[in-house]
Amino acid sequence: MGRVTERRKVIRIRDGHVSTRPDTLVAEEPLEIRLNGKPLAITMRTPGDDFALAAGFLVSEGVLGGADDLQTIVYCAGATADGSNTYNVVDVRTTPGVVLPDITLERNVYTTSSCGLCGKASLDAVRTTARFPIADAPPLRLTPELLSSLPDRLREDQRVFDRTGGLHAAALFDEEGHLVDIREDVGRHNAVDKLVGRALQSGDLPLSRSVLMVSGRASFELAQKAVMAGIPVLAAVSAPSSLAVDLAAETGLTLIGFLRGASMNVYAGEHRVALRATTAVTQAG
Repeated sequence: MGRVTERRKVIRIRDGHVSTRPDTLVAEEPLEIRLNGKPLAITMRTPGDDFALAAGFLVSEGVLGGADDLQTIVYCAGATADGSNTYNVVDVRTTPGVVLPDITLERNVYTTSSCGLCGKASLDAVRTTARFPIADAPPLRLTPELLSSLPDRLREDQRVFDRTGGLHAAALFDEEGHLVDIREDVGRHNAVDKLVGRALQSGDLPLSRSVLMVSGRASFELAQKAVMAGIPVLAAVSAPSSLAVDLAAETGLTLIGFLRGASMNVYAGEHRVALRATTAVTQAG
């Protein structure tokens, strides 16, 4: 099976000194996802948690809503000349009776490690009806101090990043700030899919009392994945896109960007951020 890291020779230049040494790199390989035997999508991912990745991807596509919808996930024979298994093709079988959305049957998707939306025919195809409307009752109330602690805790548990410096991470925290799960991948959307897929396999959907913390930016797709899993809060260390903010406002998702140290921007769903009564909110022109 593919490894998470691989070694490659590198010429290293430091202060004018040249040396040759092996370097540890994050592995990147294609994964083909089949649905009931039919090719559906190809994503570039870091090998590992492939079944969870496939399950999470299908949650975001509106195919799976719970563990009962999933019958099996298996590796298929790869494309090598001798027929050996490359562990780069998985087939997801849904439980008989599960109704499949038309979107999954009408297009194949090629997703890169940087943008899971590549190949989508239109934004209409992305705006999948959520099975778990964000209606956390009572709503989460997260203090800025708790939110400020999440990036460091995410970074502390990025074990493969420490060896390669080339991975994104996504983590689930509970409402008290305790780490529930963390996954790494060359694609931030894959890391989220792995989290959501593991939650589906464990029967933990919807994740209505969870905070999703991601490295990098908050794209529309990540906001969509949070909404589809019933996650009420998405926080990112970098900027959100305008479409992610629009989606958050439409669905009730709390969206936080530029979460660094004690600073953050709240773009939507501010009712879940427990600001002190004495905090002054000013309008900038």
